[in-house]
Amino acid sequence: MAFAKMLFLFSKFQQGVGVLAKSNTFAKNPRQLQYEADINKLFMFTSYNRLGRDAEEADAEEIIEMAGKATFSEQQRQVQENIHYQLQNFCASMDEILLLRNDKTHELNESGLETFAIGKDDNVPTADKPLVPETKPLKLAEISKLLKDRIGYTLEIKPSLIPHKDAGQGCFIAGEADVGAVLAFYPGVIYPPGYPNADVQNSYMITRYDGTVINAQPWGRGGESRQVWNGSFTIPEVRTDAKTVEHGSDKVEGLANVEAVLEMRNPLAFGHFFNHPGKDMDPNVMVCPYDFPMSEKRMRAYIPNVAYGNAGEAKMTKLGGLSFKTESDSSLDAPVLKTVVLVATRALCNEELMLNYRLSNSERRPEWYTLVDEEEDERRT
Repeated sequence: MAFAKMLFLFSKFQQGVGVLAKSNTFAKNPRQLQYEADINKLFMFTSYNRLGRDAEEADAEEIIEMAGKATFSEQQRQVQENIHYQLQNFCASMDEILLLRNDKTHELNESGLETFAIGKDDNVPTADKPLVPETKPLKLAEISKLLKDRIGYTLEIKPSLIPHKDAGQGCFIAGEADVGAVLAFYPGVIYPPGYPNADVQNSYMITRYDGTVINAQPWGRGGESRQVWNGSFTIPEVRTDAKTVEHGSDKVEGLANVEAVLEMRNPLAFGHFFNHPGKDMDPNVMVCPYDFPMSEKRMRAYIPNVAYGNAGEAKMTKLGGLSFKTESDSSLDAPVLKTVVLVATRALCNEELMLNYRLSNSERRPEWYTLVDEEEDERRT
């Protein structure tokens, strides 16, 4: 009964998305049109997700109505708030799994002493690296299983089920997630718009609509510890196919200017393994830009990105609510990291995750690339 209600409510959302995305409100240049249509979808999907499984038909109707009335900037702010709310819960779950009850180093970090670290060889504090808190000696696979027990899903990397020879490895959800759920981070080094050393053959690149580029190649499959990371390559190439996401490409020419203590065992830091859907398949996730407020120090280790140059020094004025309120305003007026997360566009259960790469007409599309329904619609308008 609950599942049938979920399907019914989701059909209402899909109808609302279709109507609003084609309204005169979005009659602008194609790129802006696509961005505003995406934010509109994300507004509805993530707002619905935040209501939880007890959402009623009236709730869905109200969110659709709000999406029709809210300005674009209001929708952007609400999407940021909804994503931040989910990630707060994710980070709390990771803390429960990894942090020791007598974790003194975490207390020191909270006290503002994060610029010191225990020397690797002699246990003498040094001032050149952040403090790395002691965590439980769990492997990534163990953490992944424990995370699934807490939030209902995790990610697995295994051979793709997409029927073409270049599909390579794919990313699968193990467990269940509702529409609007944050499924993955896109990890790696963040580059500012216009970074010149482009390389379209790099299959680990993604670009936000504001031009910010993220290169996941240095991250690879993560690691087996919490450590100071500066964007350096720690493992070899992890994928052999030649897929390139529409959102840009770049080649690493050095390390990030900023070092950060990151949890390399993040079970959701695999957005760079999402494949483009094959023929007669539909994408089930979408890109969502997320500005992580650097003031959220307790969450920082679980955001798998570092900034190159000034890519992460933007300011965000508010993560504010149309209908939802934050419990704290620590995320307001803070420097942010311009990151990307991947969000479910429908209810998912034990299946491969697929993202529309949206390769532009100006690019030479590979043989395996197929247009999805939304692209066919755009070509007819």
